[in-house]
Amino acid sequence: MANKLEITLTKSVIGSKPAQRKTVEALGLRKLNQTVEHQDNVAIRGMINKVSHLVTVKEQ
Repeated sequence: MANKLEITLTKSVIGSKPAQRKTVEALGLRKLNQTVEHQDNVAIRGMINKVSHLVTVKEQ
């Protein structure tokens, strides 16, 4: 596994389920095309899997 992950919000959360909106917000993403950096761990990977259709992930 990579040490860090760059997560970018590529699709809007408008029309998505409330749980998915909360997950995107918990990742620290507020605006479209915003990128955040997180440590690579099981919890973050689970959050990414839940909203994989809304985000893109780049391993560093």
